[in-house]
Amino acid sequence: MTTALTDLDILRELEPVAERNLDEHLRKAKAWQPHDYVPWDDGRNFAAMGGIDWEPGQSELSEVARTAMVTNLLTEDNLPSYHREISESFSLDGVWGTWVGRWTAEENRHAIVMRDYLVVTRAVDPVALEQARMAHMTTGVEKPDKGPQFLRSVAYVTLQELATRISHRNTGIACNEPIAERMLQRIAADENLHMIFYRDLSAAALDLTPNETLRAITDVVTGFQMPGLTQPNFRRNAVVLAKNGIYDLRQHLDIVLRPMLRAWNVFERTDLSGDGARARDEIAVYLDELAIKATRFEELRDRAAARHTERAATAS
Repeated sequence: MTTALTDLDILRELEPVAERNLDEHLRKAKAWQPHDYVPWDDGRNFAAMGGIDWEPGQSELSEVARTAMVTNLLTEDNLPSYHREISESFSLDGVWGTWVGRWTAEENRHAIVMRDYLVVTRAVDPVALEQARMAHMTTGVEKPDKGPQFLRSVAYVTLQELATRISHRNTGIACNEPIAERMLQRIAADENLHMIFYRDLSAAALDLTPNETLRAITDVVTGFQMPGLTQPNFRRNAVVLAKNGIYDLRQHLDIVLRPMLRAWNVFERTDLSGDGARARDEIAVYLDELAIKATRFEELRDRAAARHTERAATAS
């Protein structure tokens, strides 16, 4: 198409795709109960261990696992902001409103089960956790750009859902605790289905209006930030997670960006022109630059690990 489409035009054109995607999502989605993933009979209950007084030694999780769990939980906590933003971009009319409601309900389970697990097992200081939740939700999130939002929004949530899936799965492994790992695998499975819905919607948008959609994808890819950016200590915690393989630049590049761009057939498309073609070139340059940054980070991480091992050997 040569005429630029408004968000309303795109929503109308893609409504049949959204209906098919929603039907497919409902067919694949499995009902699950948050309380089934919480060890309610855990002996480390608050009454037995001094009420709200908490000490790090009460947790069996490592510091890395605890940091990852709290970071992921606070990210999930900001659901009201995400609901507002996505409902404004997608609208609440017809199938779009049905999807937004379903997605919101499914996402809400994630925060419920993670908080219950952390509090019941005394894995975190509940007072500090509540203070962080209040601070993060008060700040919320807000679209960085004004103007038409649908194409940017659907591109962003596609990448974000996949990134979140990876982070949850790796956090489950880092917990080294069967219940936590099973819980986070369940959450990751939800995130994967959400990603598929948005991925296929983005693919349909690319076919409908390729130049405008690829420009939106490029803007999102080159400026991507995880949704937990505004939570307390996020940047420091993100470094901890990257150093310990929970989520780092290499994963972002090789497991999120490159596979998604292949799924969208970005570099093989023959329907791009003008700004769309320029946007594709920008993505190619960005991926090369990100690969260099990822390699540098890995080299620094490996050297730091080697020094740590050497010091430990010397001390022993």
